Amino acid sequence: MAFSLGALTLGSTTLGLAYPLDSYEVTGIGRLEEARRVQAGELPGTKQPAGGLLTRNEVDLRLTAQRDLELPLIDPQFTRQIVGLLGGYADRYAIAVLDLSDPTAPRYAEHQGNVSHNPGSVGKLLVALGIFQALADLYPTDLEKRWQVLKDSPVIADEFVISDSHTVRRWDRATERLIRRPLQPGDPGTLLENLDWMLSASSNSAAGSVMKHGMLLKAFGTRYPVSDAEGKAYFREHLKSELSAVLADFVEAPVTRNGLDLTQLRQGSFFTRVGKQKVQGKNSYATARELMKFMLRLEQGRLVDEFSSRELKRLLYSTERRIRYASAPALFDSAVYFKSGSLFGCQPEPDFVCRAYQGNVRNFMNSTAIIEGPAKERRVHYIVTLMSNVLRRNSAADHQSLAAKIHRLMLADHPAKVE
Repeated sequence: MAFSLGALTLGSTTLGLAYPLDSYEVTGIGRLEEARRVQAGELPGTKQPAGGLLTRNEVDLRLTAQRDLELPLIDPQFTRQIVGLLGGYADRYAIAVLDLSDPTAPRYAEHQGNVSHNPGSVGKLLVALGIFQALADLYPTDLEKRWQVLKDSPVIADEFVISDSHTVRRWDRATERLIRRPLQPGDPGTLLENLDWMLSASSNSAAGSVMKHGMLLKAFGTRYPVSDAEGKAYFREHLKSELSAVLADFVEAPVTRNGLDLTQLRQGSFFTRVGKQKVQGKNSYATARELMKFMLRLEQGRLVDEFSSRELKRLLYSTERRIRYASAPALFDSAVYFKSGSLFGCQPEPDFVCRAYQGNVRNFMNSTAIIEGPAKERRVHYIVTLMSNVLRRNSAADHQSLAAKIHRLMLADHPAKVE
């Protein structure tokens, strides 16, 4: 998405695909069937690297036995190693790295961990958290009912999806054909499919639908899903101040309830223009440290509960074209659980051409990743949360390069065991 505001050009772009390939039947996420057929050689397309081939059961939480673990004290030597990888642009980075390869002796590096940036599409993690929290509140002991609501609740795209340029992969079950384009009003899906599109393709339109339905879930409780007419009436008949309060209850309150600091991590508004028009929100921000706490609690099963954390981790599992941080060839044999977001802005400057991820006014690139490498051996297991604002440089390429450097450092610090 790019638009002009006077002489200033702004852009926000995010991509990446998730969820294990064997999960079409159990989830109903249609695009997984197309991806599975590509992997099997039944359809043309790019196959997965080795790290993208875990089954649904193999994607699991790794720290449920260490639920009491909090972020360790910053390791000065480890931090110096990480900062050394940033080169001359270290002052433009905020980064946290938690090495869990030896779970009995975790190491933590942090550089400018409290510097706050707009999280871009990384904020969609908090939208997903809101959905899982709302479901747990309604059905605290009934996991089957939670899954039923996710998998079977119909979500028909409406004005809340306007507008977005991110394409999503929809599988036409009748014709067995893949449809790839941005969501449009009238497009069918389920709540779970929209969560997948929001986190995998980073669709702002899908995020608009998820946030709308999250508010309906909060408002109607166990009556959800409600009819399209009831949903429209709800947003038409309530005061804007009331809608804003429900939005905050849906997407902000779970942050605090899950032991995170709302002053350091907040998604305050919709991701679409119409969503923002219909429901007034707030500004959004994040820090590398608070994102690290989020990802650690995910791995421990402490985001809502183990069911919610596990499903969110599955939604973050990269299973198609890897981009940015996740695209480093060094990670191809690793399982990568990933969310990224960018926000760049340009203004006229002699001999400068505005390109994606290379803004000269701002050039935010944010990445969160859990790395398990190699995927089934997990010789190394670590979490990275990264926020940068290096002007005029290709931040996507910079994050890719940094990912390779960090991974090589991890492998060197944890050499393969000799039998």
